[in-house]
Amino acid sequence: MDTAAIILSAPRQLQLGRAGLKAPGSSDIVVRIAHSGISTGTEKLFWSGEMPPFPGMGYPLIPGYEAAGEVVEAGRDSGFKPGEHVFVPGANCFTANERGPVFGLFGAAAKMLVTDASRVTRIDPEMGAEGALLALAATARHAIAGANATPPDLIVGHGVLGRLIARITRAMGAPAPQVWEVNPARQTGARGYSVCHPDNDPRRDYTCIMDASGAEGLIDSLIGRIAKGGEVVLAGFYTKPLQFAFVPAFMREARLRIAAEWQPQDLMATRALIDSGRLSLDGLITHRARPENAAQAYETAFSDPDCLKMILDWEATA
Repeated sequence: MDTAAIILSAPRQLQLGRAGLKAPGSSDIVVRIAHSGISTGTEKLFWSGEMPPFPGMGYPLIPGYEAAGEVVEAGRDSGFKPGEHVFVPGANCFTANERGPVFGLFGAAAKMLVTDASRVTRIDPEMGAEGALLALAATARHAIAGANATPPDLIVGHGVLGRLIARITRAMGAPAPQVWEVNPARQTGARGYSVCHPDNDPRRDYTCIMDASGAEGLIDSLIGRIAKGGEVVLAGFYTKPLQFAFVPAFMREARLRIAAEWQPQDLMATRALIDSGRLSLDGLITHRARPENAAQAYETAFSDPDCLKMILDWEATA
């Protein structure tokens, strides 16, 4: 078997191509992808060539870890059946194409995927393209609900991750957080919380500040806004060394926490919030594109401030 797939052959060199697929085993399922998302975090770093050395990294690669589709084949030991809809957090299922080996690494940006059934999550087919947002929502939930975590009362950044962190904070019953956003194009769209420019916020007693922006050089200013014993959580992805002034952090007995990738329990808890109606993913997908137009879609996703989330629609692609 082979499949249409987005192939990043080198930094900023991306196009729709084809890649071979491994044969499915008894515990595998074959999924026909309907929608996949473009991540403005890790995928942007692979696209730009800024990603630090990473296990399994290499070009050409098939990016993506956000995909939703329909099971078309199910192994006898998979526990699934054709027709079920699932979220797939990427798949390392690719063999070579006509130019040689292809790295899967994340590997969700393809028309067909072969994956061990234990890696996928059933979703309601009515979710449509929003089903591809499940991993990002689980990442937001992990930042809020990790070990010894405190719900944020300030979130930095009103992109799609910041919005999800704010929505999940509210869905989990915590008070509405304040959100900072410096880009006027992203200061709208709040649901049950407020958004302002940091210059318009005088508070310096926040208990937990969660940075969803991934911007450099923020730690000192964030430490200056916490109460004594307060916490700064880094929920973005940072490619350069981070540093901060010790004395202000010492005076506040500041705590620093790093939120990593989601875990299976985060995915289950997030799906439960969605199923219960407490968490909505609507309004987060702002742009869609066909895979044939992937080069422009990735450029838009990474450079257009009006683009919160870009989705590739695979349904009409052979």
